Amino acid sequence: MTEPLFSEDEEFDRPRLAAHGPVRVRVPAKINLHLHVGPVRSDGFHELTTVYHAIGLYDEITARRGDTLTLTMEGEGTGELSLGEDNLVMRAVRALAAETGHDAHARLHLKKQIPIAAGLAGGSADAAAALVACDQLWGTGLSRDDLAVIAATLGSDIPFLVLGGTALGTGRGELVSPILTGGHSWHWVLAVAEEGLSTPVVYRAFDELDAHTSAGPPDGLMAALRQRNPEVLAGELANDLQAAALHLRPELQQVLDAGLDAGALAGMISGSGPTCVFLAEDARHAALIAADLEESRCCRAVRTAVGPVPGARVL
Repeated sequence: MTEPLFSEDEEFDRPRLAAHGPVRVRVPAKINLHLHVGPVRSDGFHELTTVYHAIGLYDEITARRGDTLTLTMEGEGTGELSLGEDNLVMRAVRALAAETGHDAHARLHLKKQIPIAAGLAGGSADAAAALVACDQLWGTGLSRDDLAVIAATLGSDIPFLVLGGTALGTGRGELVSPILTGGHSWHWVLAVAEEGLSTPVVYRAFDELDAHTSAGPPDGLMAALRQRNPEVLAGELANDLQAAALHLRPELQQVLDAGLDAGALAGMISGSGPTCVFLAEDARHAALIAADLEESRCCRAVRTAVGPVPGARVL
């Protein structure tokens, strides 16, 4: 079953005039509650079946009028992340401009909290935020579904992060269908690693290991989401890329063990890693797990987050 993530009378769905002042957009990170990796397709991508889940760890993009297209940033990844034409934010803005016939002119500033190369889709989140911000800045009036179509040409996770919530992803992940969750919130603890992991490298390791996939279809997980019982959900979390990520970073097993020792109901690597994600019973339980993980010093940083949350939205 599916449900709309937002009501029909939301500002996002109404025709808009171009903004005169700055436009600020907040966008969440994502985790994969279920990730089944199928065979390689003719286009070089793997066929995926995944359940996306947007969580309350956010980046922000501010867009202002300008005579050219520029990008500056602060926070996570500053000095490491390219701000040139290869950045997904720049590519997203140029794709929106090409689609709408608008000049690709904007001054963008990224305030980043989502770690880079962490399995949390931070780059994809920023691209989604740029699409929403420039749509508002230029007054192009596209619907979120229109923006998701543009997003699909840029990357597999970007359409989901335009929409947010919890959703089934198929194809290479770009075909997104919202999942009915009944408004229940889930509590997560994230253990952020010292160094990122490249998604293509993890997929290559997956192919080289010729690992037997175990996630299968997500029917059990989708049923667990409707039951609203974290102990039931814990038994249905699955990630076919976890073995490949652990092959590349064996030390991540210590992080997973530390989270389970701290009382987490379940732990897994998020997406292609290396962030480890732990499911808690409630907010208090999440805080206790986070405190134990911080004391263990097994990772660079620990964060708590609630999901699902909406995708990229104007503040």
